[in-house]
Amino acid sequence: MREKKRFIIISEFGYAFTYRKARTKLILLYERDSQRKKEDLIPMKKVFAIFAAALMLFSLAACSSTGSQKNDAKEAEKTSFIMGIDPEYPPFSYLGDDGNYTGFDVEVCQAVCDYLGWELTIFGVNWDEKLVQLDSLECDCVWSGMTILDSMKDAGYVISAPYYDNTQVLVVKEDSGINSSSDLAGKLVAVQLGTSGEALLGDDLADLAATFGDVITCDSFLKCFTELSGNSVDAVFVDMPVATSYCAEHDGLKIIDEQLGAEQYGIAFRSGDADLCAKVEGAIAALVKDGTYKKIADKYPDIVNNLLFLN
Repeated sequence: MREKKRFIIISEFGYAFTYRKARTKLILLYERDSQRKKEDLIPMKKVFAIFAAALMLFSLAACSSTGSQKNDAKEAEKTSFIMGIDPEYPPFSYLGDDGNYTGFDVEVCQAVCDYLGWELTIFGVNWDEKLVQLDSLECDCVWSGMTILDSMKDAGYVISAPYYDNTQVLVVKEDSGINSSSDLAGKLVAVQLGTSGEALLGDDLADLAATFGDVITCDSFLKCFTELSGNSVDAVFVDMPVATSYCAEHDGLKIIDEQLGAEQYGIAFRSGDADLCAKVEGAIAALVKDGTYKKIADKYPDIVNNLLFLN
């Protein structure tokens, strides 16, 4: 004969009641044929006590696991460092003949990472979007001949101490007959997007820029020089060390003997990354002290005289 099945609801006093359509959230006991004795039923208070105890154990285990994960994450952080660079900015950052990034800034950053025990990853940024990419966590810093601007500080970025004195110059063809900035009246001048040179032409040097026929912006300084080589522009407005490096490797170009705008290079970190900046600066100071910094600088004679930590 098929067994009868019924549900019993336990009250907080331990009494069992049959209720077909129970709407309460009390514990249901399943019973077959014989009715349980009152003394066999688990009082509701005990059930709640057991449930509370189990919940407490689960919470403790979860907290322990979370704490362990946080500790593991803390230990794991900063074992790697992502350096944001302009991949076409010699002698500070560029692609070497071996297919790897190199340059003064890259070599110093590698030495910093070696000193701190970090693994270095190089990330090529779009220079015009460098701060957006920094904020998007695509890199830990922007370190690539980057001019320190007050606007960056006002926006909350953490900026390192300056390490290089720079000026802007004009590069023209040797046979162009152009010997000064005034000779560029009505002519076309190229400048890289997102650079201090572009900012200067729109601000402090706006009067000079107004004499030009037009200012042509390119997304890399190499494209600026390509435009110059193809006679699409008459001059390139660029950082002195970049101009010196490029002209040394390409015949037929000259730098106009005018320094247009003094500035300094630094490293940009996200807002809130002051501790990270301090670690990097501390490592650089150690490299200057032990002579590693100078050994790297000696490979780049065109910029060594303007490096603030050595002069």
